[in-house]
Amino acid sequence: MSFKHITSRDNPIFKYYKKLAENPRERRAEGKTLLDGVHLIESYCATFGEPEVLIIPEGKSSVEATSLIQSLEHISTVMLPTLMFAETTPVASSTGVLALVNIPQLEVASNPNFVLMLEEIQDPGNLGSMLRTAAAAGVEVVYLSTGCTDAWSPKALRGGQGAQFILPIVERADLIATLQNFKGNSYATAMQGESLYQQNLTLPTAFVMGNEGVGLRKQTMAAASKLISIPMQKGSVESLNAAAATAVCLFERTRQITVFG
Repeated sequence: MSFKHITSRDNPIFKYYKKLAENPRERRAEGKTLLDGVHLIESYCATFGEPEVLIIPEGKSSVEATSLIQSLEHISTVMLPTLMFAETTPVASSTGVLALVNIPQLEVASNPNFVLMLEEIQDPGNLGSMLRTAAAAGVEVVYLSTGCTDAWSPKALRGGQGAQFILPIVERADLIATLQNFKGNSYATAMQGESLYQQNLTLPTAFVMGNEGVGLRKQTMAAASKLISIPMQKGSVESLNAAAATAVCLFERTRQITVFG
């Protein structure tokens, strides 16, 4: 174990951590990311083993963070002043511990039966929430288009709450080619389409969800088997947000499998 107390923003180690926190290209190039919080670090350790480095702030950490740090006291640790630590964490109320880890590479099934495809999702919190929902619903693989935000950013990881550690994710995917090669029914969500609840989702199923503001591109919709929509009460809101719509679609499939199997 080594211990470093870094107090200068010019320190190359601090600069490296800050780049990992802020820059998806740096994360891709290095194959590493930062985990924020006790739950994420414990989830990672349970599946992939111990982190490379722990990063902690000066001063007192939470009880949970202190307990984790003590259990991993043999791991190399870097201490940062509070303000510098805050520059590497995505939340104002951090539990007081970060971990440097390798980004997991999970195997993708050759012919998955339950797939989620996301096109140009921009908000990392939204993406994390969608991935968390997908993991809970039993999705086997998630494909993210080139324009999607990074699944391994600190904010997306925090939103996913460990989903990225159990759910295979293919980033910068060609969704049209993926749809053409999918051996099952693919459903593109749109404002106008057949009702979600009139579809037989017990067969191999892929859902395609679009950007929070503009939805799916026309080319992507055309590559899917069907356009579907989620029925809503007349006179209600115009549409659901992307994360909520994803949850409705995925768990309708889960419901049908459970009931009709």
